[in-house]
Amino acid sequence: MKVFIGKYPKKSDRERKVKIQIDPWDTWSMDNTLAHIITPMLKQLKETQHGAPNVDMEDVPEELRTEQLVGEYDVDENHFKRWEYVLDEMIFAFESKLTDWEEQFWKTKPEIDWNDPVTPEKVVDGLEAYQFKWKTEGECDWEGRTKYQERITNGFRLFGKYYEGLWD
Repeated sequence: MKVFIGKYPKKSDRERKVKIQIDPWDTWSMDNTLAHIITPMLKQLKETQHGAPNVDMEDVPEELRTEQLVGEYDVDENHFKRWEYVLDEMIFAFESKLTDWEEQFWKTKPEIDWNDPVTPEKVVDGLEAYQFKWKTEGECDWEGRTKYQERITNGFRLFGKYYEGLWD
């Protein structure tokens, strides 16, 4: 994938230049491909932001909430802190997509006995799908892993919810 986005032209009668090349492998793991683009953009937005959209109180921790504001354009001392929290959660989610974050939760890794497959489970498109036996089961902090995954999922939820607030 190649992305070139030119600067806005000085003359307002010209269009912005955008060139994007999508290779077939870019959609193989499109969520990962997009994370490579979105992560640095979110970080730059956080560093250069000049404004912030309204953030719903239920999307932030208690300490950032306030009584319901009266007007649509009312702000309080936590207005920008709420938006920064949302951006941080989005960044966390997309950065996690670029790492093998699940590894940290394995105390002992499971091992599959690749040499001793059980009979084929099913045949899909002419290919046999085998179920393999475990050599060792492994030990995982499932509670910690689940909490981490929930935070990632929430970051992606916030990205969708506040997508139109991603401006500077």
